[in-house]
Amino acid sequence: MQRYILVRFLQSLLALWVMSIIVFSLARMTGDPLDVLLPMEAGEGERERVAQHWGLDRPMYVQYGVFLVKALRGDFGMSWKWQGHSAMGLVIERLPATLQLAGVAIAISIILAVPFGVMTAVWKDTLFDSVGKIVALLGQSLPTFWLGIVLMWIFAVTLGWLPTSGRGTWKHMVLPATCLGWFQVAAMMRLIRSSMLDVLDSEFVKLARVKGLPEWKIIWKHCLRNASIAPLTYFAITAGVLITGSVIIESVFAWPGTGLLAVDAVRARDFQVVQAIVIVFAAVFIMVNLLVDVLYAYIDPRIRFQ
Repeated sequence: MQRYILVRFLQSLLALWVMSIIVFSLARMTGDPLDVLLPMEAGEGERERVAQHWGLDRPMYVQYGVFLVKALRGDFGMSWKWQGHSAMGLVIERLPATLQLAGVAIAISIILAVPFGVMTAVWKDTLFDSVGKIVALLGQSLPTFWLGIVLMWIFAVTLGWLPTSGRGTWKHMVLPATCLGWFQVAAMMRLIRSSMLDVLDSEFVKLARVKGLPEWKIIWKHCLRNASIAPLTYFAITAGVLITGSVIIESVFAWPGTGLLAVDAVRARDFQVVQAIVIVFAAVFIMVNLLVDVLYAYIDPRIRFQ
């Protein structure tokens, strides 16, 4: 068991290191940051001075070595766009907004997906099941940015019930959280339905019915508990996906989180902030997957590293 966990941990570190190389390389493909740091009429001497100040005149492998050493200490440098702010400081400042939005989206996913997934399995091949299949299909096929614009037009512009953007009261959170969690609702609902159908056909359910147990107790206590292994695994991964996948939704609704910060940083070619955001997102996702792997090892002792 210890060897299995150690190997998974080392693999996670390797994945994070590879991600650092990728983001470092891709960030520099967006263009020369000197074009953003300096006005168009800046002379060659001034460009050389600024490049030397920020270390942009060094070879690429030297720049990466400096970046990696500082990143290991949690130092991703100072922002080029937001003068006077450290890159990691900006990420930490915006991260609570993203976590709040992801938390509400996860709550919406659970509240809607669990009962609808169970009932579509119980009422298989009925009108309710057909509606559930349509909802799941639309949830996994509709682009989130399109859904966000449509919901904004209906509930904010036409009806005037909810604000269009920003972060403030609970009303500001309804539309972005719904759009962010919509795909996960559809995916979890289909997964719960499939797991429940397998459990409902098992022998212990037939035995429970023969013993005269109430139908609600058989479904919501015994069946759902045995069918929850696969959804729980998917839910653990979903938590990481919702945190790291909020870029589009935060851009559509101008939600002041790390996703919107990432878009602004890319547009400004602020390498420092882009690298800090991607590394933090990658670390969160990798940690969630590592936790799932470890839980697998404890839940099922038969799992071993091959």
